[in-house]
Amino acid sequence: MADGADIEQGFKAGEMLPAIYRGAPQSVAFKKLRKRLLRQTQEAIRRYGMDAPRQNGDPQKWLVCLSGGKDSYTLLAALMDLKWQGALKAELVACNLDQGQPGFPKHILPDYLKGLGVDHRIITEDTYSIVTDKVPENKTYCALCSRLRRGILYRVAREEGCDAIVLGHHRDDALETFMLNLFHGGRLAAMPPKLLNDEGDVLVLRPLILSGEADIEKFSTAMAFPIIPCNLCGSQEGLQRALMKDMLNDWERRHPGRREVMFRAMQNVRLSHLADEKIWNFDGLFPGCQADGEQD
Repeated sequence: MADGADIEQGFKAGEMLPAIYRGAPQSVAFKKLRKRLLRQTQEAIRRYGMDAPRQNGDPQKWLVCLSGGKDSYTLLAALMDLKWQGALKAELVACNLDQGQPGFPKHILPDYLKGLGVDHRIITEDTYSIVTDKVPENKTYCALCSRLRRGILYRVAREEGCDAIVLGHHRDDALETFMLNLFHGGRLAAMPPKLLNDEGDVLVLRPLILSGEADIEKFSTAMAFPIIPCNLCGSQEGLQRALMKDMLNDWERRHPGRREVMFRAMQNVRLSHLADEKIWNFDGLFPGCQADGEQD
């Protein structure tokens, strides 16, 4: 990664930065925010082995999935930044899936990506009609929409010769998913930073998994990304995920730092202190046996 002096010089001479930073703020606050997001992204890539080369030694190729929201734009900026600094070996192909939502501004992302000179692919699949036909209006569309979208992205990744699809989910998304599974799914599970699909041929990566939504929101606003709202999901009231978000926001207001502590807990699992006999041999636990090093 470029050192601090190189980064500062790049901010002063905007042409040295990736094209996505054209018009970015020059303030000290923005520079600190950018560096923080980059450090977190690079740490996630390192910690979870996301950028390991292929078996033949060639770099991976990533399909960077763009929805047009703040998270995916920030993801693209961070990955382009790390590529510019020589800290990311993977090749990047940006991809947007036009799901046929009424009024979807088809021109925004293609124009934006062309302006950046980013290798990209735009896919048009009318999943909107399928979702609205299959799911009652008073139910959430997210589960079916996500499954359909993921299947299409796996197909595109294979067509492009990509090793992974890369998503913009962040720390708060993972916490909300954890809470949803805890309260409604009856299981302890969240969003993993790295996942292999069921077929075993495409990885799912989340390089923003260590970053908070508040930072991403500030970064996106400062960068003035051309945001495309999701009217399919956003038009529904009372989504369970929104309730989890509200709950976490309330906890954070009352106890600042609560999200960070909760996410740290997800990285510090004590299997012997839970109650799942499928992953911990309670039957074989007796005085004098080896307890795999876990302590109270």
